[in-house]
Amino acid sequence: MMTKKAAGLLALLLSAPLCQTALAQMSTEAPPVVPGARPVTLESIKIHASSVEGNLEGNAVEREVLVFLPPSYAKEQQRRYPVVYALHGYSIGARQWSSEIHAPQTIEGAFARGAKETIVVLPDSKTLHNGSMYSGSITTGDFESFIARDVVSYIDAHYRTLPERRSRGLAGHSMGGYGATRIGMKHPEVFGSLYIMSPCCLSPRSVGNMSPEITQMLEELKSPADAAKLPFFARAQLAAAAAWSPNPKNPPLFLDLPTRGGEVQADVLARWAANAPLAFVHQYIGNLRRYDAIAIDVGDQDGLRTDTGRLRDVLDAYGIENTFEVYAGDHTNKLGDRFQNHVLPFFGASLCFSAGCR
Repeated sequence: MMTKKAAGLLALLLSAPLCQTALAQMSTEAPPVVPGARPVTLESIKIHASSVEGNLEGNAVEREVLVFLPPSYAKEQQRRYPVVYALHGYSIGARQWSSEIHAPQTIEGAFARGAKETIVVLPDSKTLHNGSMYSGSITTGDFESFIARDVVSYIDAHYRTLPERRSRGLAGHSMGGYGATRIGMKHPEVFGSLYIMSPCCLSPRSVGNMSPEITQMLEELKSPADAAKLPFFARAQLAAAAAWSPNPKNPPLFLDLPTRGGEVQADVLARWAANAPLAFVHQYIGNLRRYDAIAIDVGDQDGLRTDTGRLRDVLDAYGIENTFEVYAGDHTNKLGDRFQNHVLPFFGASLCFSAGCR
């Protein structure tokens, strides 16, 4: 959990190559319990992530996934459901993410308030350095494909889903918002609606004002065990490097840092920039046009507000329909309210709830 002191330090690092992955999850407010809400069923399962096999970090191939089945699922055994896939942020996994959105309370509350029932899936993409960036890397494993292929195919095979793109929604917050943006742009053949919450890492970044002390710590690392002892922001830097500048010939961490001997490595920063959605979004406009609905939100006190607005501006410039909301809140405090009263109702209105939608 991110302390308020650490949150304050974040302002000093917004131009650093962490791409704001340093936005860890803080305590969140739960919305009021909705009277009469019926219980959902939680299943904790393991999915074999073939996309992650052979990764150099040794990240688990058997991944935990939380599946929330709607109140009617057990009784209406001929009924099939759309699925909402919701991606967690940096430094947490699926279980912590479920606590931050106050599931199952908010899922039950959304349905009780009139949102159409869906299956809700929370995959775990935490890695050695606390975050996969939902990217593909020999060092971390291919977590982009884990979400878009492994998880989706497993859920369709084992639950009564509507196995069509227009019946699948993708959402995510912070690093998960980055993941929803990245995966959404690249995989419109899998998903039909997107909800992007306070996405991190949208812009290419320079090394910025990363302290010489942290830079030296990173360059002197001797083992993954040593990396685990690093300060929070330094570990986030490693997560970004493992995802975006992997190097199978550079043990023991198998990554290239954006500095060497204190000098900026332009080639590494170029690789990071190639993974910045605001740099590559223009290549995927045709894909984004395929979505039935796209929503973006961010808090008015969130350091990510400017870049989130820039993403909306790109969509507007190309005439891609979307909804955009700046709400009263910071990076995390309103997550429960957003998930219950905005995210799930959005998918209830935008997903296809009958067979034959393509």
